[in-house]
Amino acid sequence: MNNGAGRRINGGAEEDDDEDDVNGDLDAWERTYTDERSWESLQEDESGMLRPIDNQALYHSQYRRRLRSLSSTAARIQKGLIRYLYIVIDLSRAASEMDFRPSRIAVIAKHVETFIREFFYQNPLSQVGIVTIKDGVAHCLTDIGGSPESHINALMKKLECSGDSSLQNALDLVDGYLNQIPSYGHREVLILYSALSTCDPGDIMDTIQKCRKSKIRCSVIGLAAEMFICKHLCQETGGTYSVALDESHFKELILEHAPPPPAIAEFAVANLIKMGFPQRAAEGSISICSCHKEAKVGAGYTCPRCKARACELPTECCVCGLTLVSSPHLARSYHHLFPIAPFDEVTSSHLNNPNCKLQRNCFGCQQSLLDPECDLLICINYC
Repeated sequence: MNNGAGRRINGGAEEDDDEDDVNGDLDAWERTYTDERSWESLQEDESGMLRPIDNQALYHSQYRRRLRSLSSTAARIQKGLIRYLYIVIDLSRAASEMDFRPSRIAVIAKHVETFIREFFYQNPLSQVGIVTIKDGVAHCLTDIGGSPESHINALMKKLECSGDSSLQNALDLVDGYLNQIPSYGHREVLILYSALSTCDPGDIMDTIQKCRKSKIRCSVIGLAAEMFICKHLCQETGGTYSVALDESHFKELILEHAPPPPAIAEFAVANLIKMGFPQRAAEGSISICSCHKEAKVGAGYTCPRCKARACELPTECCVCGLTLVSSPHLARSYHHLFPIAPFDEVTSSHLNNPNCKLQRNCFGCQQSLLDPECDLLICINYC
């Protein structure tokens, strides 16, 4: 038996050596293409020829599709201006899998950074927090707030993956935080889930019903196969569930959560909200920041009610609880309520028609649309 075990061990070692030899036979340029998967950036045209994917045209088509959907439903659907979103990131051992290059967690971190910046650009009055799941325990990485840089910096320092994932612990933690949110705020959770199981201490169905009663919309983006419990969670709370096929698909899925979703009828309650418009402090002034509890020089805002100092906007005054915003933030939030009508693409042959009464100059760059220097893509960028 010992000799057989020895032969098996030696056989396994020989197989490993063979795999190393195969990988070692690849040249450096071959390994580069293998790692980058450059063949995934090609598509077949009508004649059967391969050509690179036009990412700009693809992005523009997706943008126009979103505009059409917004313009067709804006008159009938209410959306929330003030959102409180927790991003739950699965940092279990499944997040270290390398089916996404270079790994799942690297892809997640890259696109979460993009999502956070886009979220605050489209929702300047909203706030975000980050929760991580590791070793079966949920941890609050960042408290809910309106600073994208603080969330991104904290996330990039905590990307180690280990242990199992626990969906119930994450929901319990998030439910405890979002229950403190005022009734006018829209409570949302976006879960980026890599595992194919959940190791829970109790009945997760009770936790799902608790989230539903707390009016928390839960959405899940999976990086592995579809899971019933994730789909059931989204159906019960009014969220969306999707599974990413590759990195580009994952980016598209996560950015779909940047615009505010339609408000659920029973959750859409109209409220009047008291807001303060603070003045920016003088550059050379020294005062104690109410949010960080430390002395800072200049670059702050003074609450109009209690005169406390805040570092950034939008935020909630730590002393009197007044919501502090700036007028540009408030104005930019209204573009979801009154979206612009989608533009109609017009071909050059149509503009050459003498009976055409449309404007022949680009509204953005003021050049002639018939001029070859003013291509359609340039005018698309302006419009």
